[in-house]
Amino acid sequence: MTTLYLVESVFNGTIKDKESFEQKVEAVRDEIGTQGAGLIEVQVAKDLSRAFFIIEAEERNLVNESLRKLEVPVTLIKPVRLVGTELEEVKKQADTVNYLVEWNLPENLTMDAYLERKSKNSVHYDEVPEVKFSRTYVCEDMTKCLCFYDSPDESTVKKAREAVMAPIDTLTELS
Repeated sequence: MTTLYLVESVFNGTIKDKESFEQKVEAVRDEIGTQGAGLIEVQVAKDLSRAFFIIEAEERNLVNESLRKLEVPVTLIKPVRLVGTELEEVKKQADTVNYLVEWNLPENLTMDAYLERKSKNSVHYDEVPEVKFSRTYVCEDMTKCLCFYDSPDESTVKKAREAVMAPIDTLTELS
């Protein structure tokens, strides 16, 4: 059975331009493909300082070893659950996202409580029509979630998060 893994990578200036980043992504796609895994999605900060890979694989070590072989720094690797859309839709890469909100979840929050809260509060996105919520990846250990948006600017993302009563620990503009 395959699992979705979130891999966060901090490049510390080793990736200088978009072309270098795209070459690295293709190398990752090829390497994990030889291992029977798949690169579902990659998002990178506008300044190329951090990247977020979503990889579908049978085991965590396969992902970790493949990235280590390619000298991709792994800051975090965790199994995640996709919320807000279907995996097949993400694989089509049909939508545009340009902001990522990271939320470090409170200790006592369960997945069921999170999903119930999200379902109840998501209707409030309608209050900020200029922002389009796309999807969330929730770490299975309930430590954090990553929410992706298409928005004209940071302030409207903040407005949308207030509308759905969800905090922001980190807000990153994506490339």
